[in-house]
Amino acid sequence: MTYTAELPVAVIGAGPVGLAAAAHLVSRGLEPLVFERGESAAAAVAEWGHVRVFSPWEYNVDAAARTLLEGTGWTMPDPDYLPTGAELIADYLAPLASHPDIAPRLRLGAVVTAITRQGHSKLSSVGRDQSPFVVVWTDAAGRQHRSMARAVIDASGTWLSPNPIGRDGLPVAGEIEARDRVAYGIPDVLGKARPDHAGRHTLVIGAGHSAINAALELMDLQDEEPATRITWATRSGGIERILGGGLADELPGRGRLGLRAAEAVQSGRVTFRSPFMVDEIARQGDGLTITGAENGQPTSFEVDRIVVATGFRPDLSILSELRLSLDPAVEATPALAPLIDPNLHSCGTVRPHGVVELTQPETDFYIVGMKSYGRAPTFLMTTGYEQVRSVVAELAGDPVAAREVRLKLPETGVCKVSSRPAPVSGGCCGGAPKADASACCAKDEASKAEGKDGCGCGCSTESEAELAQ
Repeated sequence: MTYTAELPVAVIGAGPVGLAAAAHLVSRGLEPLVFERGESAAAAVAEWGHVRVFSPWEYNVDAAARTLLEGTGWTMPDPDYLPTGAELIADYLAPLASHPDIAPRLRLGAVVTAITRQGHSKLSSVGRDQSPFVVVWTDAAGRQHRSMARAVIDASGTWLSPNPIGRDGLPVAGEIEARDRVAYGIPDVLGKARPDHAGRHTLVIGAGHSAINAALELMDLQDEEPATRITWATRSGGIERILGGGLADELPGRGRLGLRAAEAVQSGRVTFRSPFMVDEIARQGDGLTITGAENGQPTSFEVDRIVVATGFRPDLSILSELRLSLDPAVEATPALAPLIDPNLHSCGTVRPHGVVELTQPETDFYIVGMKSYGRAPTFLMTTGYEQVRSVVAELAGDPVAAREVRLKLPETGVCKVSSRPAPVSGGCCGGAPKADASACCAKDEASKAEGKDGCGCGCSTESEAELAQ
């Protein structure tokens, strides 16, 4: 069988970005085929349903999805309200997944195990681009299926691939053995995970929004169960690292989150260890002994549970037969990586981007959403919506629309890794760059054009990866 435009576009993942991709495909007259490993749409979001996001509804609803839903009488929630993950599903994602233009094209309980080109391994070139994609997946009963597609949009996210504790990218000694007492992400400590943490001592590791949420929810538990103890460790030093943009952040919820975290530490209700590196975890009766170094000095202490909120990484195993070009450090496309690599610049705002930055050597294959950022932090849903709008426009034969920028992102108020916040002015720290994708702002772009090294707007060039880990 040869390539044909009559085949559907496969979308991997039915989270916010995957469902937005489906909505854009429908709006363009293209046929989506959406694969979701969970038994319901947005299964990964459901796992953090107790968490309130820092972006209001204004930034959480995709434009094409909104148009589809309003055609059924759906009403947009209050644009200024900050929903929880559960509210995001109930008030938006579930209605979108059940829309008559999407529901028949949604495969639930479908675990994608591989993607390839029909009749072509990665090595095979002749006729490759004219051959359809083959998506290999298993259903809830374990039966294997093969579905053909004209294009593939991978929006499968990174939720199932959390980073381990070790700063070297690997689990520390004893981490795997203690996995029954280690939670990754943001456990529901006020709900189903309450028995694991109430009246116990929990170590939270990380300095990003997930760690902040975990620590603050443990404080809420502490209000109800005063014997609850909290130690919070960040792998790079300083309370300022969790402060974020504060009042300078254009997403007030995000700014308040950092301020609350700083207040929590300063109140003394949380024991703050930073910089702290875990070397080993040892089981000790019903608890765990943590051995490591704080400010370079050896130390050890006892805890009952550990919450690891050190970020996520992409699972690329299902893509092994596709031709990919990924930055060796970030694991994003080479065009996107300079925009998000914390080793190159430290400004928290990433300018909008689309098909140009996301194009792979494998024609008509795109990684979008959180997975498109590879190992880089601080992804916003609205960024993913702009990505899929652009990608679908390209697939629909509208390259002009695909290359337009239809999104203005809220500034983070962050352009730092040291203790001093940098001024915010019209962009990351001096306006958005015009053309140079490796520049974090217009001032940096001008500096690079003059042949200078480093960030030309006064930003530190050190890594800020810990801001989201």
